[in-house]
This record gives sequence, structure tokens and C-alpha cells, in this order.
Amino acid sequence: MEMVKNALIERTKLFSQQVDTLKFSCDCYIYNPLDYAWQMHEAYLRRYLTEPVKTVLLGMNPGPFGMAQNGVPFGEVHAVRDFLHLDMPIGKPLSEHPKRPVLGMQIQRSEVSGKRLWGLLQDYYKTADAMIGQIGVINYCPLVFIDRKSTAKNITPDKLPKTEQLALQTICNSYLLDVIDILNPTYLIGVGLYATQKLESVLQNRADFTIGRIIHPSGGNPQANSGWNEKTTAVFRELGIWNS
Repeated sequence: MEMVKNALIERTKLFSQQVDTLKFSCDCYIYNPLDYAWQMHEAYLRRYLTEPVKTVLLGMNPGPFGMAQNGVPFGEVHAVRDFLHLDMPIGKPLSEHPKRPVLGMQIQRSEVSGKRLWGLLQDYYKTADAMIGQIGVINYCPLVFIDRKSTAKNITPDKLPKTEQLALQTICNSYLLDVIDILNPTYLIGVGLYATQKLESVLQNRADFTIGRIIHPSGGNPQANSGWNEKTTAVFRELGIWNS
């Protein structure tokens, strides 16, 4: 088990180094929480991603008020501290948008996506330890892109120029495949359309995995603002991830 954890840690370190070599033309600040929040991310990997993991949930990339703040996927601060029981030192990116500073565990703003996702998992598993080996959460892309304009808009990877998307996807696809091999899940669930498409693309309908999709829990997604818990639970039960 420890060998598996170490393989995941080393592969994630390489992943971070690889995305750091990329150049982007967007007029934006770029944060890589695998760099400045590495201690927290490593603690998360070591505690909650072991082999085998029955189900892997795949998100798109860090939210500015979640993983960008603390290095945990969908890292709503209260979920990270009170449910996952993680609290490690957080550094700073080299350059920050003045409206999107990294405050770590001191941030006062809650991330809706993370509150919904981890809240649902807490409702079902009751404790984070009960979740270990059953379900794990990762992101496809580790980078945060924040428009330099005063609006500080979050730029998602699918909005990058095509050539830059391709370079990023090449690295992210390789990492995703390696993580799948390390974790050996039965179920792979895309959180939203983008993540689901990435799973389908890299796995090319391999029969040894069951791929599913849940609605992205973002507060900006109208479909998620009514009955998200019930809709997601129904998907998990239909696929056999959770008992009826």
C-alpha cells in the first residue's frame, strides 16, 4: 500500500513540474496549487487516495475559492478542516491577482461546489475514514487561470487557445491514465461534461471501467441549484456505487 502511495506522490510531483513548463498567451494570473500548497495536497493524497479505490470522481480544474486556496480538490475550507481533518501550511503563488489572493485556511468565502460535493459524501459515509478506499476526488488540470482584468474572472481550460489546450491536455491525459492505473478504480465519474469527455477520450470506451457523469455542483450551474444531492445520489445508486 505504501508503495502505491509513493508512486502516486512521485507521479504527482512530476505532473506539477510538467505543467509548470507550459507557456500560455492569456492575459491572466496562473496559479499552481500543487506548488505552493503541496504539503496539503500530499497529505490529502496520502490519507485519502489508496489502492484500490472503488470510485474516482474527476473534476475539471481548481476553483479560486477551493483547491486554489488549499490544494485539496473541491477544497471548501470547512469541508477540508472539519470533514477531511486536514490543515497544513499553505504558501503563495509567485504572483496574485489582488482580488484573488491565496489566504489558505483563513479564507472566509465558501466554495459552493466543494460544499455540495463533500457535503454529500459526508452525508453518505458519515466520516472521512469510512470513505477511504471507496471514493476519491481528483482534478484533471491542476492550474487556475484568473483574468488580469478587474473582474478577476475564472478562465476554464476549455477557453484557452487550441494549441495551448492541446499541450496542456497531453500532460493531463498522461497523468490521468497513470493515476487510474495506480488507483485501479471500477467506476470513473466525471463531475460535469468537460471531465466526463476527458475520461471518455483517454479511456476510449475500455470495458474494464464504468464511466458515468454527475452534474457539476457549481452555484453558477442552474441544473445544480435544485436537487443536486438527489440527482447525484440517483446516479451513484443506478451505477451500483452506492446501495439503494
